Amino acid sequence: MGTNGESDLVIGAIADGVTRGVEAVSGTVTGAFSDEVIRLGVTGLSRAGKTVFITSLVANLMNRGRMGQLRAAANGSIRTAYLQPQPDDTVPRFDYETHLDALTGPAPHWPESTRAISELRLSFRVQQAGLLAGLRGVRTVHLDIVDYPGEWLLDLALIEKDYAEWSADTFARMEVRPHSEAFRAALETADPAAKLEEPEAKRLAAAFTEYLKATREEGYSDCTPGRFLLPGEMEGSPVLTFAPLPPGESPRGSLAREFARRYDAYKREVVKPFFREHFARIDRQIVLVDALGAIHAGPRAVEDLRRTLAEILTAFRPGANSFLSRIFGGKRVERILFAATKADHLHHAQHPQLTAIMEALVSDARRRADFAGARTQAMSIAALRATTEDRVSHGEETLDVVRGVLLDSGKRAAFHPGALPADPSHLLVPARQGAEAWLDEDYAIMRFAPQPIALKPGEGPPHIRLDRAAEFLIGDRL
Repeated sequence: MGTNGESDLVIGAIADGVTRGVEAVSGTVTGAFSDEVIRLGVTGLSRAGKTVFITSLVANLMNRGRMGQLRAAANGSIRTAYLQPQPDDTVPRFDYETHLDALTGPAPHWPESTRAISELRLSFRVQQAGLLAGLRGVRTVHLDIVDYPGEWLLDLALIEKDYAEWSADTFARMEVRPHSEAFRAALETADPAAKLEEPEAKRLAAAFTEYLKATREEGYSDCTPGRFLLPGEMEGSPVLTFAPLPPGESPRGSLAREFARRYDAYKREVVKPFFREHFARIDRQIVLVDALGAIHAGPRAVEDLRRTLAEILTAFRPGANSFLSRIFGGKRVERILFAATKADHLHHAQHPQLTAIMEALVSDARRRADFAGARTQAMSIAALRATTEDRVSHGEETLDVVRGVLLDSGKRAAFHPGALPADPSHLLVPARQGAEAWLDEDYAIMRFAPQPIALKPGEGPPHIRLDRAAEFLIGDRL
């Protein structure tokens, strides 16, 4: 009997170890064989509205009155949707309830943006509609929404660059970006070949971090390394205490040699583990983009956005010679949606122009990458509609405007940002040619506060094309 008990313990330990291994690969063992699981990665470039997107998406999937373009909602295939405990116990839960209260409460306001990875599980009870309804019973589909900062996604581009290449690329970007003066001044008093002194390393890293923050505020997209902007528990650690240096000698023990070592450690200890543990398990992905913000910032910001999207799309390609193929082990992201957010800042008459600009940006990236079967799409959306539309007389013209409450002053205003061109090349060509400003027109931007919402039973928050985004991302699985 003792022998059998010991054997049971050994078998139990082996089974427990196997189970933990399966969890690490698949993300969950709950319903692993009977239920379907979709892992949707949600990330956003600077100020794209990632938290609002997830909150509104979940609210509208639970109350589907405004989801007419999601076929499974329109035809009744979704019987119910409900929140469940997330499968990953070590990942913070996305604070859905607090964010929803912020958006739909009596004094609506934009929720705090998330600064680290989080997760939420939404489960559906689904039955096939139409003639096939009787052939298949009700099934459960879990949607695991993985929320992570866009700054971390952009770090993918660092993996296949060594320190010298990254430094050269960073200095090249500085040539066409503002706010690099303070960092360049710090470099002038530094001696990369001198013996490493930690105060000197911290001085240069701090100056470089301030430069990254300033360029992000100006509307630029690629501000890597991402953890310099969102350090979390790593703030002040050696792995975040380095900066680009010009080419030169780097003897043993020098500042330059140590910065190169720390850069390699950043890739090895920070970037690769994140993508191995979280990103490599994603089935579908949406990248939220504040395209209007980039257009407002000018041609150089638009060109920076175009290049950033190209690098992102290349990163999603698990090619034979890519480091991602070694991490993924054959796993592919099946669908990728690039969504230009804040469509409610434009009258609907200009939405086709915004969508065309987004499609042009992604189309250019597609030509540089082989997606190995992944489907991609671009569209313009507003996860939460914060404006209403109107037409006003302006001299002899009639302008299409949006009305809303300005975030900074609290005053109501009518806003016309400028007419986006019907041909995206009118923006992309000057951007590629390095123009400093738009020749024909400046494109303004306003920040609107969320408006009070009176929701009817069965309705989620008002939106623009959130249902179409959901149809592309998960509709085939529902």
